[in-house]
Amino acid sequence: MTLRMEYRTVAPGAVEALTGLNRYSDTCSISQRLRRLIEVLVSQINGCTYCIDVHSKQSILLGEPQERIDALAQWQAATLFSVAEIAAFAWAESVTNINMGDESDARFEKLKDHFSEVEIVDLTFIVLSMNAWNRLAISFGREAPTDKQHRVH
Repeated sequence: MTLRMEYRTVAPGAVEALTGLNRYSDTCSISQRLRRLIEVLVSQINGCTYCIDVHSKQSILLGEPQERIDALAQWQAATLFSVAEIAAFAWAESVTNINMGDESDARFEKLKDHFSEVEIVDLTFIVLSMNAWNRLAISFGREAPTDKQHRVH
């Protein structure tokens, strides 16, 4: 698929508003390694190959082993993640697939065992932001970069 429209130049104010969430997430209470894993996972759920590529590369730059990034697609069965990470992944999945909310109460309770209220809100904003970027990239046909640059949306 080719890029249908360069949304960043067509509506720079809208993109800047969404980029504000990224800036907040750069310094929020969630570690950058977990943030990037969540971004990869949400992008996998949504099928956004562009975002999977970008955030996988960012994860590697933060020292995340490729093995853990690869295991995200099967996080429920993987043994490479902590209980807190699994709770965060389950929450990210629930927020991303909000229309399938049967498990969200139980997932929220498990999340509270590992994260403070501020961390839960920050984690949720990371998921919301990634879902928005995924929908932009998929809707407008953004493809994974072919060069070694690590562009952010």
